[in-house]
Amino acid sequence: MLKVFCAPARYVQGRDATMALASELSRLGIAGKALIIASPTARKALEPVWRETFPAAGLDYAILDFGGECSFAEISRGSEEARRVSASSIVGAGGGKALDAARAVAAELELPVACCPTTASSDAPCSALSVVYTEDGVFEKCLFYRRNPDLVLVDSTVIARAPVRLLISGMGDALATFFEADATIRAHRKNVAGGLSTIAAAAIAELCYKTLLNDGMGAVAAARAGSITPALERIIEANTLLSGLGFESGGLAVAHSVHNGLTAAPETHDRLHGEKVAFGTLVQLALEGRPRSTVDEAMGFCLSVGLPVTLAELGLENLSRETARAIAERAVAVGESAHNEPFEVTAATLMDAIYAADSMGAAFKARAS
Repeated sequence: MLKVFCAPARYVQGRDATMALASELSRLGIAGKALIIASPTARKALEPVWRETFPAAGLDYAILDFGGECSFAEISRGSEEARRVSASSIVGAGGGKALDAARAVAAELELPVACCPTTASSDAPCSALSVVYTEDGVFEKCLFYRRNPDLVLVDSTVIARAPVRLLISGMGDALATFFEADATIRAHRKNVAGGLSTIAAAAIAELCYKTLLNDGMGAVAAARAGSITPALERIIEANTLLSGLGFESGGLAVAHSVHNGLTAAPETHDRLHGEKVAFGTLVQLALEGRPRSTVDEAMGFCLSVGLPVTLAELGLENLSRETARAIAERAVAVGESAHNEPFEVTAATLMDAIYAADSMGAAFKARAS
């Protein structure tokens, strides 16, 4: 099997980076009218900058307000609007779901796409896939594309002003990157890009984890103050670029499957993607029988930045066996990344790991308090 590594064509990050969006599009040869699929928060924060900089770069744009859920209906609405305004490119601005929708529209119409995250809440911006949910927020399927975004532009000023919970959630998503890539590599399974992992992908995934441990607390402190510091810049890069490259070219395993399973429980719908992935990572570590020191390090990180380590923190206190079974069965469905582990994963073994991770998390919190 061939080794495969993929990445966006261009990544730009820094203070007030939105000022450079139009010129960066032009640099890549992207001309004509862009349809900007924007969340309400993104539009409010960034439209004045677009209004100033797009005409200066000789570009035109139209804006479509994102409906809030990356569903097939929302993707169809975006495609219809892009056709109506004769868009020659798509720009996504907002959180992970807005960017997922933008990538889906661009792929359907075979147009170039730029992703402009307004939070560092997930590793979605750099990827060549979209996660599609039902209108009710239940995971439906992943859509995979032929190429990664043409441009990922990350404005640190905007991210520093976003709710801190979103940054912490991004760290939860990034926490899984190293452990899932490691499992996929040990199992000789395909990564998300469709091949074996390169040593570059493995190194990026490990650097992502080390950056979280080194800079997580400092980044949270900076974000709470609304300040841009080197620690915050490194965590933005870890959440967005390192985790994005690491998961796609390294591979996914149990942690993200547990997330997908948890979406079947309505009690978790108000929890963020990365919060569920963080607990999924702890489930993976329990399932794999990782050394106590490794589990404690991961749990200590979660506690230090405010990520969940128990089911109760996900709204699943007193989780019934019936609900746990539904979560586990969804997580081990055919095609799920749980099967990238170097051993067989069943609903029964995953159920046990879910309860074990919860018990270990509760004990760790008790010891830490």
